[in-house]
Amino acid sequence: MSNRLGKATDKIDTKILGILREQARISYTELGKEVGLSEGAARKRVQRLVDSGLIERFTIETATRNGIAAVILVSVSTEVPAPEIAEKIRSISGVETVYEVTGQFDVAVLLSGDGLGAVNSCVDEIRRIGGVSGTNTLVVLRKWR
Repeated sequence: MSNRLGKATDKIDTKILGILREQARISYTELGKEVGLSEGAARKRVQRLVDSGLIERFTIETATRNGIAAVILVSVSTEVPAPEIAEKIRSISGVETVYEVTGQFDVAVLLSGDGLGAVNSCVDEIRRIGGVSGTNTLVVLRKWR
């Protein structure tokens, strides 16, 4: 099996990646037990995955508890390159992730806020960026893992 960077991975690497997606803070000892490796071998595997670029970062995901999450789809005019718009969107408070995408829209934005007003303010900021020709806001109702 090849990863997105063309480097070989095997079933153990695939299993390690799945475990780390769910439990990024798992100890190497516990990770090794779950995949049938020693602590040292698990540590080396993870380091190799990091070095290859397959693992970009370890992070946590916080719940939006009393807040709200939304996906904003952004259309960009042809006068301004989509990466420029994406870079400007990244600096807006509440924006968690920005993707350049294919299809009807050019950029997809994941954001969260304390309520609908915060999400609306974020959308208004996105709309004020020169080169943004339109948006479509999708409020997240439920999340599955």
